Amino acid sequence: MRVGHGLLLFVLVGGPVGLVRATDEPDPIQRGAALLERNCAGCHAIGHVGDSPLPEAPPFRDLKALYPIEDLAEPLAEGIVSGHPAMPERAFAPEDVDAILAYLETL
Repeated sequence: MRVGHGLLLFVLVGGPVGLVRATDEPDPIQRGAALLERNCAGCHAIGHVGDSPLPEAPPFRDLKALYPIEDLAEPLAEGIVSGHPAMPERAFAPEDVDAILAYLETL
């Protein structure tokens, strides 16, 4: 059976060739910023300054005043559900949650 060679190549490469995701950022803070840019910046201000594109969406820099940042880990992992019907439900992988929280702590 010659399956072993293909499996070895898959393991050595770490997955399909050409697979690029926001989580490939080496620095967790940069990865968190990239994830928020991709998933949240359409409505929320995700940086240190600026208004949210959607006025009722709070800027992420204000989240520390509303919640302990670490309290957002579970909702980020399980899917944040909001009372606002336009907000999509998002769930993130554990390593992505850690990266998002690391970025939010810098704001």
